[in-house]
Amino acid sequence: MTLACFAVFLLVPVLAMAQSNAAAPIKRTNPPTLTTPTGYTHVVEVTGPVKTIYIAGQVALDKDGKVVGAGDMKAQAEQVFKNLEAALAAAGAKFADVVKMNTYVTDVSQAPAIREVRARYFGSTTPASTFVQVAALVRAELLIEIEVVAVVAAK
Repeated sequence: MTLACFAVFLLVPVLAMAQSNAAAPIKRTNPPTLTTPTGYTHVVEVTGPVKTIYIAGQVALDKDGKVVGAGDMKAQAEQVFKNLEAALAAAGAKFADVVKMNTYVTDVSQAPAIREVRARYFGSTTPASTFVQVAALVRAELLIEIEVVAVVAAK
């Protein structure tokens, strides 16, 4: 084995380790041929060695299972985002790591209240997003449910 081959043999694991410790490469694009989005990004790409995190739909329940903000979409959205924040943190992620978000609401006319809350948590780093009105959620007093997918660098 030549010295060069031996050096490559030793460096490959080091380079692989360095890549895995880097931040997850997330590219967000809003193509100029599509409408300018409000609060979301049209295309989110993830490349490299990453850990994918799937957060189940979160509703406006506190840690004791009690509904927060009955009849108040904004209050429920606030609780949902608090729950998402806690779930993301438990997996070692934050809102900037979210690449996809699905929002289900019982009244789409309440979208401005939800967007206001969402903007505080995401800022300008927005995920690809789907926003859907549904007839009902799992419990009649729940008005909103959000599920997210996040990616972080693999360890």
